[in-house]
Amino acid sequence: MSREVVERMLAAGRAMDVDAFVELMAPDGYLEWPYRPPNAPSRLQGREEIRRFLEQAATALVTFDEFRNVVVHETTDPEVIIVEYDAHGSVVATGAPFHQTVIAVFRVVDGHVAVYRDYINPLPLMEASASLR
Repeated sequence: MSREVVERMLAAGRAMDVDAFVELMAPDGYLEWPYRPPNAPSRLQGREEIRRFLEQAATALVTFDEFRNVVVHETTDPEVIIVEYDAHGSVVATGAPFHQTVIAVFRVVDGHVAVYRDYINPLPLMEASASLR
C-alpha cells in the first residue's frame, strides 16, 4: 500500500494538484527540504501549512511536464519508500527548460504520507530564480 500512496503523491506533485497532494498527507505530516534554495522553507508541517505554501508556490516559478527515469525503492521497513527521478518542465516567466534531479524519502503510515523528505538539488532552482532578475 505504501508504494501506491507514493505513486499517487508523485502524480499529484507532477500535475501540481494541490488538493490531491494535501489529501495524501497525514493531518500532522510534514514535508521538508534538507537541501533547499535560499528563502525556501526547510519544513512545512500539517495539511494547512502545506496547502498554503503549495497554493502560493504552484506554478509560480516552474511547471513540470514529466518525471523521467523514475525508480521506486521499497525498503525493509514497509512504511519507507525511496524514489529517484528527473523532473522536466519549464520556468514559468521565460519558458526556458527546467531540469531537476530528485531523491525523495517517504514514510507512509495508515495510508497517508507522514514524512516527505525531498532531497532536491537546489542549484537549478537558484539558476531559474537568478534568470528572472
